[in-house]
Amino acid sequence: MEAHTRPSGRRWTLPSLRTLEDVTETVAAPLMDRSPGRYWWIAMAVCALGTGIGALAVGFSFVYGPGLWGNNTAVVWGFPIANYVWWIGIGNAGTLISSLLLLTRQKWRGSINRFAEAMTLFAVAMAGLFPILHLGRPMYFYWLAPYPNTMALWPQWRSALVWDFWAILSYLLFSVMFFYVGLVPDLATLRDRPGRRGWRRFYGLLAMGWQGSPAQWRAQERLHRTMAAVAVPLVCSVHSIVGLDFAASLMPGWTESVFPPYFVVGALFSGFAMVVLIALVLRRAMGLEAMIVPAHFDAMARIILAAGIVMGASYAAEWFGALWGGEAADVRVVRYEFTGDYWPYYAAMLAGNVLAPQLFWVQRLRTSVPVLVGVSVAVLIGMWLERILIILNTLSIGYDPSFWRTYAPTLVDFLILGGTVAAFVMLLLMFARILPVVSMHEMRKLVAEERA
Repeated sequence: MEAHTRPSGRRWTLPSLRTLEDVTETVAAPLMDRSPGRYWWIAMAVCALGTGIGALAVGFSFVYGPGLWGNNTAVVWGFPIANYVWWIGIGNAGTLISSLLLLTRQKWRGSINRFAEAMTLFAVAMAGLFPILHLGRPMYFYWLAPYPNTMALWPQWRSALVWDFWAILSYLLFSVMFFYVGLVPDLATLRDRPGRRGWRRFYGLLAMGWQGSPAQWRAQERLHRTMAAVAVPLVCSVHSIVGLDFAASLMPGWTESVFPPYFVVGALFSGFAMVVLIALVLRRAMGLEAMIVPAHFDAMARIILAAGIVMGASYAAEWFGALWGGEAADVRVVRYEFTGDYWPYYAAMLAGNVLAPQLFWVQRLRTSVPVLVGVSVAVLIGMWLERILIILNTLSIGYDPSFWRTYAPTLVDFLILGGTVAAFVMLLLMFARILPVVSMHEMRKLVAEERA
């Protein structure tokens, strides 16, 4: 009996949250009662500067063309496509995490789902910039979408760019609706809470007349759970399409059926790493220690560990498939990964994605802040290296030796990537000052259950 009841007895809040009002005040006070601190303004200034520099690099790319990048005649996909896949992976994870935890009725979801879903919106927005930028003529990006055929030009449905357009658009629209449906009750709470009149009117407008009646709660919960059920296959299909950008080609090292599931697991992997970092910052900066407890980091570290093992198995499947198939070009790509021009980056990728998560086998390391930060950063860097190396290791040594080229990124490439990272962080900072970063109605329900 004791073994049966132990899992359900795990506490996801601290005893300092004694009442439902404590939950509301902990989440709402930083929004309506406190002015942003000095560190928030410093972070905003640094991110605004980084975003401006990135926008300037994008502007120069528009004026002078892709010649400013490191792309060459062989490596026609470079930083833009690698950055796109990396950002869309992080973006996919937020809604996937929230929907899976909702469907499986995980009680620890309420502390992380709100900022995980916000992370999705901002990361997908960053990802959507890169396919347009990569076109070379971004003013014609609307050619990717079907429109009245007045110019006698139909979209090329065999193009991966068209697939990506629909994947990003459908996923972004769905994520916005999923985020908003879960947010409405909290907006009504902020509307009815004493505070500055301007903010209360703003939240009241967004709450759209929510009164919290039993009929409204039933409709909201039914809709939210239905959308979560739709979100899981949608997320899997979106990142599978990204994997098919590579797998549907004829290039060596890319024509592998493992790519779609491998990309989905990679998205969950990098997404959880980003969620851990955001949770650590918000927990400290906004006084959420009673809601985001060490048990949350223990659970997320276990998932990162499991995903790291799957990623290692996926890499091994790639090597085994190439060697077992015996195709000379595929074997050459595998050999090039370990001995070619980019082998130090490939070794760093394996260290970040496979070796670093193994630290989480030790229980005390799963709740150690320095270890959590180190492993999460290593995973994010390792997953970015994986995205760029998928491109470089294949395109640098394709089928025709006369077209073999080595890729070297330029300063403009790095500035554009840095600009999107700065813009992403700036959006998170703004979100933390405008909307509740933790779901108040879900946390109140959890506190009531744990205090019963």
